[in-house]
Amino acid sequence: MQRLNQESPQSTTIQELCAEYRSNNAITREQFERHDVKRGLRNADGTGVMAGLTHVCNVHGYLIDDGDKVPDQGRLTYRGIPVTDIVEGCRAEGRFGFEEAAWLLIFGKLPDQRQYKRMCGLLYDNRELPEYFPEDMIIKAPSRDIMNKLARSVLALYSYDDDPEDPSLENNMRQAISLIARMPSIMSYAYQVKRRHFDRESMFFHPYEPGHCTAEAILNALRPDRRFTRQEAELLDLCMVLHAEHGGGNNSTFTTRVLTSAGTDIYSAIAAAVGSLKGVRHGGANHRVRRMMEDLMANVGDWADQEEVEKYLEKILRREAGDGSGLIYGMGHAVYTMSDPRAVILKAQAKKLAEEKGCGKKLALYELVERLSPQAFLRVTGKEKVISANVDFYSGLVYEMLGIPEELFTPMFAVSRIAGWCAHRIEELTTGGRIMRPAYRALPVKQAYVPLSQRAQG
Repeated sequence: MQRLNQESPQSTTIQELCAEYRSNNAITREQFERHDVKRGLRNADGTGVMAGLTHVCNVHGYLIDDGDKVPDQGRLTYRGIPVTDIVEGCRAEGRFGFEEAAWLLIFGKLPDQRQYKRMCGLLYDNRELPEYFPEDMIIKAPSRDIMNKLARSVLALYSYDDDPEDPSLENNMRQAISLIARMPSIMSYAYQVKRRHFDRESMFFHPYEPGHCTAEAILNALRPDRRFTRQEAELLDLCMVLHAEHGGGNNSTFTTRVLTSAGTDIYSAIAAAVGSLKGVRHGGANHRVRRMMEDLMANVGDWADQEEVEKYLEKILRREAGDGSGLIYGMGHAVYTMSDPRAVILKAQAKKLAEEKGCGKKLALYELVERLSPQAFLRVTGKEKVISANVDFYSGLVYEMLGIPEELFTPMFAVSRIAGWCAHRIEELTTGGRIMRPAYRALPVKQAYVPLSQRAQG
């Protein structure tokens, strides 16, 4: 459907329909509170409602002392192993980490050398899309938004699967490996087609190299000359490890588990997770960080002037600058309080590339915004709150330094998180056993049925 002309008869009709809806469908905050409804499945203190059990991942951001939240350093563990140890271990041995993290998340144990090589081989063997799939599903139906194309393509893979509905562990394991391997391919194809169709630029499709890990395969697919450094590939791989999983309660992973509990196929569940991650309240934060920082850089004369930067942050919080939301994007998190371990790791690694890429001044500004934001928040709101940078604050800058286009920021999140989604899909399939069905309290307004001829005209 075309965007409605604001002065067209149809637009007037839509406005009248919306006004009719609003007049009959209000639910106030007081009503939610009176019935003790945990909006967003959140408790009153902001913690999540307990909805399940998982072996896959733990996200630690605070302590509970006599019923009160106490800020604490953030910790992220994959199958009981701190993600910092995974990153450091792979770096120490000169290996890429995403394949190891994917194996660990799904199977629950670190791979040995044979298993690690098998995982790398399986992902390479499954990386190519089915015959004619790119032509029929991507090239013939280009999309401005790569996330929508990811969701549509994942769902379409159902038609190319000889046994898409078999709920067995064996079949879902096969499908999961295939999806982890193919998500980067779908993203790369969709981006090239978007460039050609909407941006009027050349598109190119490079063959995959057998020895490439997932991060290398992505850079190989996105760069016209297929050239990249080991350092660049390692940094992209680091981003993928840090984004691979984040507990069962985040919106897209919970979406995966909800659909899995209904007994649907893996393609439907993962396509829904992609749709969830696209949401501006979930996976699109690094876009908004970049836009906010571009606005700040354009309006602050001296990036090193603490007072000038602080004043502009206060204007953002007062809705006088930025996008008018009153939010400093990339600061704060639903779970983490004192620190987001992913942001800490990413910032440390980004420094090594920043000088080489001529981004040292820009990175220093990011660090200054991170340091000044809590003070600005206190002055504007009068509320003392522990606030730290989350992973989205630095990931966009890292992608920018790697030459990853902005329209791929959230898709890169998806091609990383597919590992965690599949791990939770399989866990829910094998341990859940019940369809998820939370309750909603009805608030009916009693009214008598009136014959159509006797109804008052609106």
